Amino acid sequence: MAEIQIRECATISELDACIRLQREAFGLPDLEISPRRHLIVSRQAGGWTLGAFVGDRLVGFVHHLVAVQSGEIAGYSHMMAVAPDYQNKGLGAQLKWAQRERALSEGRRLIKWTWEPMRARNAHFNLNRLGAIVEAYAENFYGIDYVTGQAEQSEATGGIDSDRMMANWRLDSERVAELSQGRAAPSLGRPVLAIAIPADWIALLKADLTVARVELARVRAEFQQAFAQGLVCAGFDRKGAQPRYLLYSRAQV
Repeated sequence: MAEIQIRECATISELDACIRLQREAFGLPDLEISPRRHLIVSRQAGGWTLGAFVGDRLVGFVHHLVAVQSGEIAGYSHMMAVAPDYQNKGLGAQLKWAQRERALSEGRRLIKWTWEPMRARNAHFNLNRLGAIVEAYAENFYGIDYVTGQAEQSEATGGIDSDRMMANWRLDSERVAELSQGRAAPSLGRPVLAIAIPADWIALLKADLTVARVELARVRAEFQQAFAQGLVCAGFDRKGAQPRYLLYSRAQV
């Protein structure tokens, strides 16, 4: 892979490249694209956009907002996009570790973000590779989600509830620090509970939306019950036929 430079996107042309990359990576309608003004205003408010460049070409970026949680100034990772020809090459991890380094240099200790609970690849990346934990589950966070990339969707025409896992990334925790150096994280011990998800969510969405909605409702209920009991999601097992989230007691985490 060609040499990659990660630096802040600051010019209009660089921010416009972020807009183009959103379309390329996500295939969303313009209504769902974060516009240039959003990137500019969030930068003025203390946020930033880190871009991954190969020469003058933007091949990935992560957009970071300022957030507050229980009085603590933190970060919120609004989105990360990687060009299709640079996916599955470790660039997403490079961007996230660069985001951590930048946030720590600003005195931050926490970054929050969300992901779709049925996406096994994202779950493995966020929980196992980055060391994020989840203590809350959001029901239909954004409203009806897009399934096929069509510009107009609804519950009747093919959309599905946009449930989200709410990630907390404690940047200075032992777990995250070890993973940032490419070392194994400390063992959490035996999980208290496991929550299974479909092995191929995208295929299920395309094959049978009714079954997909039933599965989403099941996963939602199981997470809500687990979090009500004080459990914390801090791992993901994708080795078997059915991938599973792993939940632990707060004392283990």
